[in-house]
Formats: sequence, structure tokens, C-alpha cells
Amino acid sequence: MAVRPVRQGRAQDRVPDDLPGRVAGNLPGGVELYHLRPDGGILLADRDGSRELGPEREFLRFIDDGQFAHYLVGDAGTSPERPSNATVKLGVVGPRSAFTPHAHGGEHFVLSLGHASCGLYDEARGRVTDVPLAPGMLIRIPEMMPHSFANRGDDPLTILAANTGYGIDHEDYAITAAEAERRARSTGGGSGGRTALAAEPVTDYRALAAELRDIERAQRVHGIAATTVRERLAARLRRVATALEVPR
Repeated sequence: MAVRPVRQGRAQDRVPDDLPGRVAGNLPGGVELYHLRPDGGILLADRDGSRELGPEREFLRFIDDGQFAHYLVGDAGTSPERPSNATVKLGVVGPRSAFTPHAHGGEHFVLSLGHASCGLYDEARGRVTDVPLAPGMLIRIPEMMPHSFANRGDDPLTILAANTGYGIDHEDYAITAAEAERRARSTGGGSGGRTALAAEPVTDYRALAAELRDIERAQRVHGIAATTVRERLAARLRRVATALEVPR
């Protein structure tokens, strides 16, 4: 994955400021400013200077190898028993890659800053549907809906993801097909209550596993959709616009 490494040294020496007006030195203490670049890089500035975030220090593994997350609200241990109401994190999705299909115990919001897509299982229609996303589009996914987010571009994709009630370390954060099948076997059938939310309606894990497998099959058959010529041109123009707005 082409995520730039974090440079060593003092904060002000790691990377030159490339935020509007070189604002880092003027920020009040405790204030952080993030620049989400069109090339997938993420620059963090505070009173001490600026640095580029990278997987060596500031990022956690995000469901799959090669995908990364940086928490803004909550942490990986957030859960109904250890609540922060929601988690909000920056994610970096590798070029032309997709997450393993999964379902979250809580609802999920994803803001895409590049060309992405989201494969979703439509239970009412009994089929997988693929929703293309352009930069600036935010998608809401209800709790326990099988889905998989993909990067259609050739560069790392930055996303802003918010989940209600769950951090990455919680067992109900991302339930994959393999995990749903395991839960179905452990309950002696297809149903069982979610471990963290016993008062909630039971989940048919056998059906959930089948729906997640359908998304996996769709990924194998169709692969990750490519960006169009217009989208690639728009991405280049967006980089030019960023260079004009945020001079180095």
C-alpha cells in the first residue's frame, strides 16, 4: 500500500507545512488541523508543527491487512459496556482493494474523499447491489447490513468513518461470513442474540453468513469496478486545484 512513511525527528522537522497560510504555528494548544489530500495522504498539524500520518505509528489495522484507521473519537476498545456513544476515525483504503464483506453491530457512516463503491446486500430484493461513490459522498449503512467498501482508484483512498457504539476490537464491530457461520454453529442453529446487546432482536447468523458469502461471490466474479475516464480526469483536476489552493 502506497502510504508515505512518517518521517522522524522533531514535529516541525518531519514535513514542511503545506496548509493554508502555514497555520500550524498559529494554532492554539490542543487544536489539531487535518489536511486530507487528494492523493490519499493525511497531514496533521498542531502548535508544534506538522507531520504526515502513516501506518508505522498513528494507524491501526482496519479489518484487513493493508487497510488502516486513525481514531478521532473513541478508540478500538469502544463498546456498549465502554461507550463513547460513537467512534469517528480516518481510514486509508489501499489502491484497488476492498474490505472483506462484513456487518457491524451498530449503524455506520462513511464519507468517501475519492472514487469508491459500496457493495450492499439488499434483503428485500434478495440480491447484492453496488453503489458507486464520488468524492464528497457520504453513505449511511444500517446496523447488521452486510456490506463491503472498495477503493476504485489507483491511489490510497481516505475515508471518514463513524460507527455507533463499537470500536475495532469489539467482537461485533465487523462480523464476517466466517464469524457468522461460527456463531450459527455455536447456537445449534441459525439464530442467536448478539453478545453485546442481549435486549436487541436476535440475529439469524446462518442467513447473515449466506448474505455475506453472496457479496464475496460478487466480488470474485465482477472484481472492483474501475474509475471512468471522466473520473480520472476529475481526479487530476482536483489535484491541480489543491495545489493552487494549498501551495507548498
